[in-house]
Amino acid sequence: MAGGIPDLTELWQRFDNWLVEHAPGDHGSLRPGCPNGETKRLEDSLGFPLHEDVRTTLAMHNGVTPRRASTDPGAFLLGYSLLDVDGILEAHRDLVSMVEDAREEGEEDLVVGRIADSQWVPLARNISGDLLFVDHRHHHRGEIGEMSFGDPEYRLLWPRMDLMLVDLCDSVENGTPVTSVPRVPVLYGGRMLEWHTRPPQ
Repeated sequence: MAGGIPDLTELWQRFDNWLVEHAPGDHGSLRPGCPNGETKRLEDSLGFPLHEDVRTTLAMHNGVTPRRASTDPGAFLLGYSLLDVDGILEAHRDLVSMVEDAREEGEEDLVVGRIADSQWVPLARNISGDLLFVDHRHHHRGEIGEMSFGDPEYRLLWPRMDLMLVDLCDSVENGTPVTSVPRVPVLYGGRMLEWHTRPPQ
């Protein structure tokens, strides 16, 4: 524990416990953790070592059951669904393809590190294909970013995953907005969590 913040495993367990009690559909969508061999396969395919926060998350939950419709549970991370190893690799390949296309077209400065980067490891995806990712660039390592295909540049949401989990736990437990984006938690049908945009004050 650093600076009074519990470790990431404790924080994920705190969030899981809240889902069990209040959003059982979401909790039921969580898949078991992946074995070390799968984590190694992911690292080998990415070509660089994973941040420990990604390892910890995958060890607890290897993503969620894929959603087929917006009314299905599993999008409890600000409307995003946790990805499994194969989903991470697929989404990462898309990012790499965007980077390569930008370089071929001479638009590297407009794309790389702004709307796509080969050092971004996708963590979760929403139904529109937008991503939450863990930054693996040297000077941004461990940051949580949000990449939307409709925006010209990614948004930094949290400097570390433990701070993300503290924010999310506080938000769902108290019914308050998260600090990084104007979104508030709302329970739908007593089984799943939704995040509604809060209008500007």
